[in-house]
Amino acid sequence: MAVKLRLRRIGKKKQPIYKVVAADSRSPRDGKFLEAIGLYNPLTNPSSIDIKEDRAIYWLNVGAQPTNTVKSLLSQKGIILKQELKHRGLTEEKIQEELDKWTKMKEAKEKSVSSKKKTGNEVASQEKANKEIVENIEESTPEVKGAASENETTVKE
Repeated sequence: MAVKLRLRRIGKKKQPIYKVVAADSRSPRDGKFLEAIGLYNPLTNPSSIDIKEDRAIYWLNVGAQPTNTVKSLLSQKGIILKQELKHRGLTEEKIQEELDKWTKMKEAKEKSVSSKKKTGNEVASQEKANKEIVENIEESTPEVKGAASENETTVKE
């Protein structure tokens, strides 16, 4: 049985609200599901996303595959980042520290986008800053024994 994390539509005609559910991939969109892990309302401004973080991480860890939309929602809430940091073997304090950095960066980005349009130089500087943060995370992450390095995982053609 393949489990998917996907959206299940509820709500009235022309007023959709979605439940984020873990369901068998063979069941219909609005059919039987294993567990409801959250709620997504695209009509509010900004969209409201309420997901049980611990249950989402549980389902991801047991192999559930999120659909593209659900993966996007999980990323917006930082759940994908948290799962990735746990998978790397970081301590809870380090994970919380990285999530705080990510939250501050996300808030700053939203603030700058809402206040004015970015010029080409500002976009380049923001991309450079994002790249530096990712490099700092990778440098501070200890190598896990038995894990393949990125170079070894590439497919030789």
